[in-house]
Amino acid sequence: MLRSSENGAGVEQTFFEQVGGHATFKRLVDAFYRGVAGDPVLKPMYPEEDLEPAAERLTLFLEQYWGGPGTYSEQRGHPRLRMRHMPFKVNPDARDRWLAHMRAAVEELDLPPLQEETLWAYLERAAFAMVNTFEE
Repeated sequence: MLRSSENGAGVEQTFFEQVGGHATFKRLVDAFYRGVAGDPVLKPMYPEEDLEPAAERLTLFLEQYWGGPGTYSEQRGHPRLRMRHMPFKVNPDARDRWLAHMRAAVEELDLPPLQEETLWAYLERAAFAMVNTFEE
């Protein structure tokens, strides 16, 4: 906890601030999409040939979720993650590939253990929630 002065009221940092703000989330997403770019199952799920628009959306979403700027909602409205993923076949294989690329990206950040586990727990829950089919 931060204090505004020696005897001042406590001011808590958001997770976004604790982990380094925009620069950290940009590094995470860039590392993640480097893996996705070469993945034969995940890459076709991205309509743009260039993954940059998807990377920008994910960066904005994660920043907002973790207490950063509300730019994602300002630009795109409510996240509605399940609805936005419905057009794609997100089966357990796709989920596991997504998690593998994201795990590698999280490890590149070299966060303190508590922040790493907090971030990873959310990403893992989110990935499991996006599964919308068990078809191969």
